[in-house]
Amino acid sequence: MDHSLHARYGLKRVVNASGRMSILGVSAPTDGVMNAMKTGGQQYVEMADLVEKSGQYVARILGSEAAVVVNSASSGIALTVAAAVTRGNRRTSLRLHQEKIEKNEIIMFKGHNVQYGAPVETMVWLGGGQIVEVGYANEGRKEHIEEAIGERTAAILYVQSHHCVQKNMIKVEEAWEVAQKHGIPLIVDAAAEEDIQKYVQCSDLAIYSGSKAIEGPTSGIVGGKAAYVDWVKVQLHGIGRSMKVGKETIFGLLQALDEYMVKEDKSEEEKAALEALQQVTKLAGVSVSIVQDEAGRAIFRGRVRIDEQAAGLSAKTVNDQLREGPIAVYTRDYGVRQGYFDIDPRSLQGDDLQVIVNRIEDIIGGNK
Repeated sequence: MDHSLHARYGLKRVVNASGRMSILGVSAPTDGVMNAMKTGGQQYVEMADLVEKSGQYVARILGSEAAVVVNSASSGIALTVAAAVTRGNRRTSLRLHQEKIEKNEIIMFKGHNVQYGAPVETMVWLGGGQIVEVGYANEGRKEHIEEAIGERTAAILYVQSHHCVQKNMIKVEEAWEVAQKHGIPLIVDAAAEEDIQKYVQCSDLAIYSGSKAIEGPTSGIVGGKAAYVDWVKVQLHGIGRSMKVGKETIFGLLQALDEYMVKEDKSEEEKAALEALQQVTKLAGVSVSIVQDEAGRAIFRGRVRIDEQAAGLSAKTVNDQLREGPIAVYTRDYGVRQGYFDIDPRSLQGDDLQVIVNRIEDIIGGNK
C-alpha cells in the first residue's frame, strides 16, 4: 500500500476497523469511481442540467419518483426539513430564518435524537424546523407520534440507524402508516442503510449517504415523491447553496451507484477473515466472538472483549492505545465502557488485520 501522500503531509497511516465513519473519510472509492470523478471533473457542464439529469438517473436506480444529489446525508436532513416547513415556497425558502413559519414542527422519537458526529436536532434546526420529541429513550410507539400531530406539524422524521435505540421502537413501515393516515410527510434518514431501494417505498423523502454503503465520494442522496423532491430543489438556492455538490462528485456518485447495484455480498467472506483475530485469545483476559450489526444489517464484526483484571488493562485503555499508536488503529468503540470493542472488516486493506493483532499483542503483552 502506498502511503507516500501520508508521509508528504505528515499524516499517520490509519487502519480503519470502525466501518464507514466520517472521521476517517468514510470509504475508499474504487478506481472506476475515481476515474469517473477525474473525467467528469476535467470537463465543463451546465450544472442545472447535471442536477436534473443525475437526479433522474438516481431515481431510476432507487425506484423512486424523483431524486436529487446533495453533498451529505447531514445536509439531506437540513434540506428535507427546510422543504417541509417552506412547502417549496421560493420567498420563504430564501428568507428561511427571517420569515415567521407557523407550521414548522418536526415530530421525532426521543430515541432517534442521536449524535452521529453532529446532533440530528442541529440539522433539523438548520432547516428551520422545531423538534417535537415523542416517546421515551427506550420506547417509541405509533400513538406517541399520533398524539403529537397538530396544526403546526410540518413532517415526521424517522431515523433508521444503528446509532438509535432499537428496543421497543416501531418499524419504519408503521411510522409510514401513521404519516399516510394523517397526510403528514414522512422523512426517513437512512444514511448508512444498505437496502437503498427499500426506504423510498415507505416514505415521502428518504435520505442516504453516497459514501457509506454505496462507497462513493462524500455526498448524499434525497429520493422520494416528485412533489417533495421539487421542494428540496428550491432549497438549493437558499441554505443549500452552502452545501452545493461539485460536478466531479456527482459523476463519481453515479458510477458508485452503478457498481453498487451489481456488487456481490462479501459478508460471509469478511466473517471468515475475522478468524485471524483468534490469535489474540492467547493473551490473558482476551476473548473474541463474531457479532452481527445491532440494526440487523448483513454486517459481521469481531468483538474483542477484555477482562480488565486478567489482562491488566481495560478495553478503553487498549482501545485508546490502538488509536494513539504510530499506526492509528480505529475500532468500533461504542462498547469500551462495557469491556469490549468491535473490529469491522469492511474497510480493512492489505495487512491491516495483522497490524491490529500485532498491536493488541504489543499493548497487552507489553503490560506484563
